[in-house]
Amino acid sequence: MRPDLKKRIESIEADISTLALDAIVNAANEPLIMGGGVDGAIRRKAGREMEDDLRRIGRCKTGSAVITKGHRLAARFVIHTVAPVWSSGGARVEDKERMLADCYRNSLSLAAEHDLASMAFPCIGTGVYAWPPDRAAEIALETVLSHLGEHAAPERVIFCCFSADDRARYEEKIAALK
Repeated sequence: MRPDLKKRIESIEADISTLALDAIVNAANEPLIMGGGVDGAIRRKAGREMEDDLRRIGRCKTGSAVITKGHRLAARFVIHTVAPVWSSGGARVEDKERMLADCYRNSLSLAAEHDLASMAFPCIGTGVYAWPPDRAAEIALETVLSHLGEHAAPERVIFCCFSADDRARYEEKIAALK
């Protein structure tokens, strides 16, 4: 791995809805209705205007991403993406892993398309969607590093972890990068 790539990523323990960056990523659901966890925290702080934006957009397919203004948040924009549910039937594990990677790829593409220099991801899929945290972190890092290796934007990507355990997981994986 190129040394400059490692300098463009970091992990922190924080409430993602408080970060003053170009964009934060929201772990949304397909109908884009308010949920709990990260989604609820972001949307409550962003205010009614975000709800209106999301209502106009309507839906976001699993693995896809859409962007709205940050409205009352410190972040200028919010990129909403939908992870596959780990435990639900139907799709094979490989397909679910690809869809989770698509969440990161499509979010990063939107950030690049809008010339956003900084963005933060939550631990997508590890809440009510029940993804194994280690595997989700591996997919997140692999996908982000692949994107950064080919694109100048965003310049900075933060993995914003809500718990000390999640931050330690990302720190360990980032430190092990070669």
